[in-house]
Amino acid sequence: MLSVGLATLATCLVRRISIDSLGWYWGEWKAQWQSYFTPFAIVLAAYLIIWLTGLAGFYNSEYLSELKEDYNLPAWNELNILLFHVIFVATISFFVSLPSILGEEIGWRGLVTNELSKITSFGAVALISGFAWSIFHWPLIIRGLYGNGITSLIYQLFIFSLFIVSTSVIMTYYRLKTGSVWTGVIYHASSNIFIQKVFTPLTVETSRSAWFMDEFGAIPAVVAFCVALVFWRKGKAELSTSAV
Repeated sequence: MLSVGLATLATCLVRRISIDSLGWYWGEWKAQWQSYFTPFAIVLAAYLIIWLTGLAGFYNSEYLSELKEDYNLPAWNELNILLFHVIFVATISFFVSLPSILGEEIGWRGLVTNELSKITSFGAVALISGFAWSIFHWPLIIRGLYGNGITSLIYQLFIFSLFIVSTSVIMTYYRLKTGSVWTGVIYHASSNIFIQKVFTPLTVETSRSAWFMDEFGAIPAVVAFCVALVFWRKGKAELSTSAV
């Protein structure tokens, strides 16, 4: 993730692009809060569908038992452990993840999104940057270092790319609407922590659940796609091709 940031800074140096153009402006708090809670809502909706349809189970008691040991709180009941974990992840883990995610986001949302917005439309910016962002992860998936190791490689590449490109539409909207790269950093961190540290490990996997859950499963990708359609319309209506 940090390699993207280093490449961005090198590009700015070679191409004489101002570092200020990467979007360090904070902007309105409303947009930052929306960037935090939008991915949470997407993940929550996706996993409610997964649990309620029986595609996977709720909840993983073994995982909660492990959390008791990790937090050294053996006397706590499972509900209290779960609430404590969610609060801890949503705050401490979130802030700890920000430096590495900033390294990636100053590239995709800071540089790429901003430069593309100077020459093409909102839709093209979202799709081009999103597809490039997804391809950046492909070598890890192809080598088996990132993914579920259960579903086919083609399926994982397609579903992951659908999820990432859909996410890119939403993040591009916030970036161009506010001029702030921090919306991308917050969105990215929120999406990662809630999928990877809360909802996926809390879910009881079945023989078919890998096809539907996590970043490589169909349900989160489809929910993200549906939300992206709303932001696609908003972006088309509200944003011009001018640079931020």
